[in-house]
Amino acid sequence: MDDIKNLNEQELVYEINKLAKKENLSQEELVLQKILRNEYISRVKKNLKSHLDNIKPQNT
Repeated sequence: MDDIKNLNEQELVYEINKLAKKENLSQEELVLQKILRNEYISRVKKNLKSHLDNIKPQNT
């Protein structure tokens, strides 16, 4: 697999789903699955924070 940091979000989701469908994951695959999920969550949080930071409060 490519370096995880070089995967785009769609590729990350694909790799996560591929491991999720597989039965009897090895210890290495379980660790990889956790790393992929954490990377995806980190990116989503960063993206969300960026969007929220760009929202300007409205004067009411």
